Amino acid sequence: MGDAERVLEEIKKRGIGFVQLWFTDLLGNLKSIEIPTSELPGALQEGLGFDGSSIHGFARIDESDMLIQPDLNTFALLPWDNVARLICDVLQPDGSPYGGDPRWALKRALALASKRGFSLFVGPEVEYFYFQSAEGTEPVDQGGYFDLVPPDAGSAIRRETVLALQEMGISIEAAHHEVAHGQQEIDLRFREALTIADNIMTTRLVVKEIARRHGIHATFMPKPLSDQNGSGMHLHQSLVRQDGTNAFFDKNDPLFLSPVAKGYIAGLMRHAKEVTGVCAQWVNSYKRLVPGYEAPVYITWAHRNRSNMVRVPMYKPGNEMATRIEFRAPDPACNPYLAFAVLITAGLAGIESNYPLPDPIDGDVYSMSTREREDLGIESLPGSLNEAIEV
Repeated sequence: MGDAERVLEEIKKRGIGFVQLWFTDLLGNLKSIEIPTSELPGALQEGLGFDGSSIHGFARIDESDMLIQPDLNTFALLPWDNVARLICDVLQPDGSPYGGDPRWALKRALALASKRGFSLFVGPEVEYFYFQSAEGTEPVDQGGYFDLVPPDAGSAIRRETVLALQEMGISIEAAHHEVAHGQQEIDLRFREALTIADNIMTTRLVVKEIARRHGIHATFMPKPLSDQNGSGMHLHQSLVRQDGTNAFFDKNDPLFLSPVAKGYIAGLMRHAKEVTGVCAQWVNSYKRLVPGYEAPVYITWAHRNRSNMVRVPMYKPGNEMATRIEFRAPDPACNPYLAFAVLITAGLAGIESNYPLPDPIDGDVYSMSTREREDLGIESLPGSLNEAIEV
């Protein structure tokens, strides 16, 4: 049985009446066209037309005809209303990929990595807030990091969200209350980058919808509360070779990092300012990237040190596949397809061009004086969106 037949059979067996066809605009907003399941065979065969000029960042009105083509590998049932969904690629009328489709941008970047023998794997820590309503910023609780009930009033809603995501086939590694009042974190298990980008888009929708059904408001805004930690989306990353081994691991290195890993980090360091404009794409993003709130401010890397932009988590003997780097600048309101695309591109540039890797910064970067940072050659991340886009 082919993929299309399998999907259609599943729809028939479950009595599903509608399918949502999802795609993402340039800013990372999820878009959807809902069709009766009777129309799905035609959409699978020919795609479904839409007006690209009405989608932010896509096309002018004189070249607006576009198609969405469902990716059968993304078929899942939404955990409400007995509706299915398929994530789509955006195509030109002739069936070729549309260059402005964020999902295609990531596919193109991953293809470059594949030509070099690598696949990018990503594990995101998705942070967000629960507020009492969309009209204000009153958190649902006064809990803090790892707090349990009663301080963590959102725990039951968070658990329901995790179960819903698992029903959709998304593997969750952990979930907990974060540092700020009302702040939550859901960690998605390490997977191939395209799958993870799809899963992040799904997670954002499921988080918001389940919160709405409980009469509260969930937001992925990077910095909704000025006196509390903001929400980041730390991205754990590694490159996997075609034989399934971790290209970042080297048992003979003091930090167990291979030359590939060091080149990848060097690429992120060299292109950090440009990358930040994509991974922190909103004006509000830069209210998070300030000292004192566990968010990166300087272009540094180190082993285990959370004040750095790039962190190398502790290696666990015997678990070579867990060797990875953590990029801490992104926030959960970014477009994950574009964020992953620029990260793999920057990392590959560092590997291929043998960028020199600066020394790690093991001290608290926040507590250093300006002179100390200058002496160490430490540069700052952009302080605003305007700075980021002018790099």
